[in-house]
Amino acid sequence: MPEVKYGEKVIKYAIENKDGLKSHYISVEKNTGVVLKGSAVSPLKAEQLILKKAKWIIDKLALLENVEEGDIVTGSRIQYLGRRYYVVVEFDDQLSSAEILFNHSQFKIKVNPSSAIQEEINLALFEFYREKAVEKIMPRIKKWSKMTGLSYTNARLMKLEKRWGSCTAANTIILNINTIKLPYSLIDYVIVHELCHTKIKNHSKEYWAELSKHMPNWKALDERMMGVRL
Repeated sequence: MPEVKYGEKVIKYAIENKDGLKSHYISVEKNTGVVLKGSAVSPLKAEQLILKKAKWIIDKLALLENVEEGDIVTGSRIQYLGRRYYVVVEFDDQLSSAEILFNHSQFKIKVNPSSAIQEEINLALFEFYREKAVEKIMPRIKKWSKMTGLSYTNARLMKLEKRWGSCTAANTIILNINTIKLPYSLIDYVIVHELCHTKIKNHSKEYWAELSKHMPNWKALDERMMGVRL
């Protein structure tokens, strides 16, 4: 791996050739380190490009040294609707709380560097998930209720620690807000699973027969759910 010295610091970096880019750019991430990306250049030119951004690189590396496992930083991946999206974290000292922007290809998170950064990011991400769950999941509950003929009295989204969903004795459907992380096929499975409990409260043979009527491939979906971390 090539390296360059800047003052007393040594910067090790990788080169990722990408034809078609108009200019070169440098990424600094926890798992991949420093990477120079762009069209092929000579070793001397690559060194010059790294040195030009050396102070910024060293500052970013120092910041990453303090990142704990599980922290959300540039280069992290956030799960949403069955896909894992790239994250860019930007600092803005004018913000009072973290902001999340999603453009269907990546998450951009803006946060005040003087705040409790990870706490602020997690609060903002939870609110993002809650809003999207209301927007995308609640209508699907109504749709599946109409399709199956299984009626419910109320539907709620909550933060649940150990379950994807539940159905109360009064037929209130409760779904975990984190269900919004799943692909639509599994979201629908969770919904129909709980709707079937409005008719049969246990997991008897009658229950699975009812589920099979509305979702014949439930066994395959259930196996997929077993492999998903809550």
